[in-house]
Amino acid sequence: MNVDTVLEPELSTVAHQRRADRDLELLEALRLHDPTAAERLVVTYGERAYRLATRITGNEQDAEEVVQDAFWTVVRKIDMFRGESAFGSWLYRIVANAAYQKLRGRQSRSRDLSLDEVLPSFDANGRHVGPMDDWSARVDDQSVQTELRMALTSAINELPPVARAVLVLRDVEGLSNLEIADALGLSLPVVKSRVHRARLFLRKQLGDAMTTADATTATPGDS
Repeated sequence: MNVDTVLEPELSTVAHQRRADRDLELLEALRLHDPTAAERLVVTYGERAYRLATRITGNEQDAEEVVQDAFWTVVRKIDMFRGESAFGSWLYRIVANAAYQKLRGRQSRSRDLSLDEVLPSFDANGRHVGPMDDWSARVDDQSVQTELRMALTSAINELPPVARAVLVLRDVEGLSNLEIADALGLSLPVVKSRVHRARLFLRKQLGDAMTTADATTATPGDS
């Protein structure tokens, strides 16, 4: 995910169609138990599954184990895929469930951040009560790119696991809200709400990072 995605997220229809076409061949290979099917599965979805697993678990080693378990499940249970949803959505659901199970298996972990604790206040009509800083005009400023990338990564990691999963599937993998709902077993309104709130949280965190960067670079004589 990059900063531009937070500002102007969009879905690439062409890329989505190409992925769907490729999945038909992959699905056939898996069902026929083609010797190369497992390798093709890793090549096609390995990085995407790893990104999702990493965002949910927050741990690279756990994510690797999650992806291995999930892909093995896909290979073993491919006959259970009925085509009622996209193959990718079905696979993402398996990955997400394995990642959530890994989280539950931890003996102790830090409390998940509640977005209500950090998001701006809203009125009864869903409008912001207070203004949010508009720093979008500076997104191409090379002098702040490093700070923005670090702040973006940190902000994503602070999101609750489900919010991280929704955001990654929407803004990184390019799934539609409906596909995300199917993949994660959530209702469509819940997906829309969590995507919107997660993006607001990222904008707020990036805005805070910009404010901090400006204060750090300001000279004593500027005040």
